[in-house]
Amino acid sequence: MSRLFRALALVLLAASCGGGSGTAPRQLDNACSILSERPGYLNAFRAVERRYGVPVHVQMATIYQESKFISDARTPYRYAAGVIPLGRQSSAYGYSQALDGTWEEYLDQTGKRSARRDRIRDATDFMGWYMLETQSRLGVPVSDARNQYLAYHEGRTGFTRGSYNSKPWLVRVAGEVDQRADMYAVQLRSCT
Repeated sequence: MSRLFRALALVLLAASCGGGSGTAPRQLDNACSILSERPGYLNAFRAVERRYGVPVHVQMATIYQESKFISDARTPYRYAAGVIPLGRQSSAYGYSQALDGTWEEYLDQTGKRSARRDRIRDATDFMGWYMLETQSRLGVPVSDARNQYLAYHEGRTGFTRGSYNSKPWLVRVAGEVDQRADMYAVQLRSCT
C-alpha cells in the first residue's frame, strides 16, 4: 500500500509542478510581480537574452500581447451561421502563439524535438530564435519591440510587403506592445 501511496504522491507532485495550468500571473501590468509569482520565467527570459540578444522586456511584452502569459492559449473557434463550429482561427498555441508550421521549422532548425509551446522556456526560446532571424534577414533590431512584433504577427514576408499598413488595428497593437515593453523595462530596473 505504501508503494501505491508513494506513486500517487509522485504523480500529484509532478502534475502540480508542470507550469502548464493555463493560468496567467495575477498582475500583468507589473513585471516585478509577474517574475515574483513565476520565478522560472526570469530564468527562461535571461537564457533567451544571453543566447539571442532579445531583451527581457521585449519578450515579456510580446508574450503579454500574444497569450497574456497563459501557457495553453489558443485562438477562438470560428462558427458558421453563428452556431456550427468550423475549427479554430489558426493553429497558434501556447505562450508564444506559434503556428504549427513555424514551430516545426523551429524544431527542425534547432533540433529541439521535445520542445513544447506551453512551456515558458521553450516558448521564449522560439521567440528569441524567430526575432534573431528577423534581425538577420530584415535588419529589425531585437530591441525594437514594435517592428519585431509586426514581423512576428505578419510573418517576415508580410512585414517586408508592409501588409500591416492595411490593418490599422495591428499598427495600434504594435504601438501598445512597444509601450508595454518600455513600461516593463522601467519596472525591471527596480526588481531584477
